[in-house]
Amino acid sequence: MPGPDNPPPGPSDDELLAAHAAVLADAIERALPGWVVRCVHDLAEAWRPGSSRALAGAAADAGREAAAQVGPEVRALLEQDVDAQATGPLAVLRSAVRYPTQVLAGAGVPPVVRDEFAERAFPDDVYGLAPASFADLHPALHEPGIVWGAAKAHVVLARRRAEGRR
Repeated sequence: MPGPDNPPPGPSDDELLAAHAAVLADAIERALPGWVVRCVHDLAEAWRPGSSRALAGAAADAGREAAAQVGPEVRALLEQDVDAQATGPLAVLRSAVRYPTQVLAGAGVPPVVRDEFAERAFPDDVYGLAPASFADLHPALHEPGIVWGAAKAHVVLARRRAEGRR
């Protein structure tokens, strides 16, 4: 009989984490093209109002390429066991700055002024585009990012407790 010492059967913590990871990966792949387009549009307009129209096609192409390349990289990371993840999905997402950067640099948009930390931490991000959170990619990623992060923390802490390390 189910009770505190005998919980009803259900998905394991690892299975729940995998489900949250899949939701996050799907959302990231959907958001990447629009994020690239927004980055190009916003910076081009800040540099020279009206210039984003000429870059719209290249931005859309770069966005599709980002989704096709970086999306699967993020998914592959999220599908790994948490103890095998050498980095986090935001670090992988930050590599996507190369797509809007190529479009902007090709159009002659000059780099932006960044602080010393940003220059050291993200030397290839000359336009200051690196997302600091999932919501920077798209606001709809905030909740799946938080849920995935909480599920990952739960799995890691439960494992460490089981190992007697916490």
